[in-house]
Amino acid sequence: MSAINAVDAAFRGEWSQLVATLVRDLGDLSLAEDVASEAFVEASSRWHRDGIPRRPGAWLLTTARRKAIDRIRRDRRFDDRREELTRLAEDPPEVPAEKLLDDQLALIFGCCHPALAPDAQVALTLRYVAGLSTAQIARAFLVPEATMAKRLVRAKRKISAAAVPIEIPERDRIAERLTAVCGVVYAVFTEGHASASGTALLRGSLCDEALFLADTLVELLPDAPQVRELRALCRLTDARRATRVDDDGLPVLLRDQDRSRWDRSKIEGGLADLATAQALTSGGSASPYGPMAMLAGVHAAAPCYESTNWTAIVAVYDTMIRRDPNPVLALNRAAAIAERDGPEAGLAAIDAADPHGALATYHYFHGARADLLARLDRTEEAVAAYTAAIECCDNDADRRWLESRRAELT
Repeated sequence: MSAINAVDAAFRGEWSQLVATLVRDLGDLSLAEDVASEAFVEASSRWHRDGIPRRPGAWLLTTARRKAIDRIRRDRRFDDRREELTRLAEDPPEVPAEKLLDDQLALIFGCCHPALAPDAQVALTLRYVAGLSTAQIARAFLVPEATMAKRLVRAKRKISAAAVPIEIPERDRIAERLTAVCGVVYAVFTEGHASASGTALLRGSLCDEALFLADTLVELLPDAPQVRELRALCRLTDARRATRVDDDGLPVLLRDQDRSRWDRSKIEGGLADLATAQALTSGGSASPYGPMAMLAGVHAAAPCYESTNWTAIVAVYDTMIRRDPNPVLALNRAAAIAERDGPEAGLAAIDAADPHGALATYHYFHGARADLLARLDRTEEAVAAYTAAIECCDNDADRRWLESRRAELT
């Protein structure tokens, strides 16, 4: 392996663990980030000249600690840490694997601390856990790099000023904090899988980062059912990635997707995660991700669209709505009823799903109505519904697809 490839592989495999351990050593997120980055810069030249070390992670940690000592000598704030850090750099101990995992878990909980705004939680998690650069995060969320840089700086200042702890919460707080952590990972996945704005419907790089974060959480907390449910949902949904858009970037409906191109390894992994979660909860679900993963699993199990078990899907939506009655779930349930009982029944269910007009600006609501009206040959009403969907759609790919459907009718 070349030195460049070795540095790339080490960055992907060691970054979050390196930063997490340095945060524990230094008690400062910004300093940990700086010296970790400097260690990778030095590795890119030293490994080319001296060869790739036998234990890249240990080499990077020792190098980063030495760079931190140089920084501390110039900054009196960290005098209390200099002696211990010098000892660690000169005689680095063998750190138990469970301690490294604890450091990573503490870093994730710190990045997702409730004192931070949701957008800051996402940005920090992608920066320190997934290792994305500021420019990459900015591109992913369609904001200028300067805006994202300011967001990260504000978040780091908040961590410092409010003394936000980079530590694993007390046992009785882990469950509620883990809900926030899973929410951040799912927000990243959702933005990649179905972008709410911009030109592209699907951004695979964000899906990949969300799956990496979900894998990390499962490694750290293998017996947490909501973590298993989250990864099951991400895997089962992402298995369809290759078939979700056409060559022009327009959406491909589920009924028209080529199932032979679905990623079977992700489907099998997702179903295994779902089975593990159900075993941990005695057949129940620990989070909203469980029922959503079950829906994705029903679709994944059907060899063709016509053989989909729509009765099972409606039953899952019934369970979800009992827990959380909201018009979006009712809309999705109505779409399943349309497939099970026909477009007339589906249209009635859609209209009943939103009696108070809460979905008036939700383009999927108007698009679903338009599709069923077209199937019922109520062309004029279908055109009007597509027009309403287009007017409230913020994603360019979705809008172009809706316009093409309307054009077919006119």
